[in-house]
Amino acid sequence: METGECVAQGVANFINGLFGGMGGCAMIGQSIINISSGGRGRLSGIVAAVALLFFILFTSNYIETIPIAALVGVMFIVVIKTFAWSTFNILNKVPKWDVAVILLVTVLTVMYDLAIAVLCGVVVSAMIFAWQNALRIRARKMVDERGIKHYQIYGPLFFASTTLFLTKFDVENDPQEVIIDFEESRIIDQSAIETINNLAESYLRLGKHVHLRHLSQDCIRLIKKAEEICDVNVLEDPDYFVSIDNYRKYRESL
Repeated sequence: METGECVAQGVANFINGLFGGMGGCAMIGQSIINISSGGRGRLSGIVAAVALLFFILFTSNYIETIPIAALVGVMFIVVIKTFAWSTFNILNKVPKWDVAVILLVTVLTVMYDLAIAVLCGVVVSAMIFAWQNALRIRARKMVDERGIKHYQIYGPLFFASTTLFLTKFDVENDPQEVIIDFEESRIIDQSAIETINNLAESYLRLGKHVHLRHLSQDCIRLIKKAEEICDVNVLEDPDYFVSIDNYRKYRESL
């Protein structure tokens, strides 16, 4: 479905509601019928829409005489043509989470309606995406010739990955000087900031010096004792911004 068709359908549903009508979406069924009948261009959609409008305005009395059983048969054909039967051939090839989402949306569509199914599918997919990204956080560790331990962080740091992030550090057994480099990482939200604060405080309580490198300026502003533990290099610091409520105030203060 093209953007223009989406906008047109939205406007039509809005105007339809002003006259007491019920909004809907006939694009799926209409598209299936057009494709099954050999229609491939925009003209087929226009002809179908005009024909539907003509039937509603001028032949509604004749449409009412069509038996419900016949309309049910038409809907069954639409359903059969709409369902992607090829999905069964790839169930053993796609990730199991994708299979779970497909089954969930299918069941909810049958039990309730398409809107609820799509909403639940989007929410579950977002949760799966967050979980998978949480597992991508990792740290490369090394000790240089001066005895300073380096942690090079890779992957996004946000609320779902903070627990795994903390397991990468050995605060008690680390040397007196520790450098945590976020050049290959991204600080996503406030939970990540609080996790960095807690980690830095754990080092400071043991009398150890920790240095945070390659953090964005807005992250540095939110980190406690930033002037003591953040190594600021304006030329190398990333330009991304953490998702914070006072981001607008930060921009205005620049």
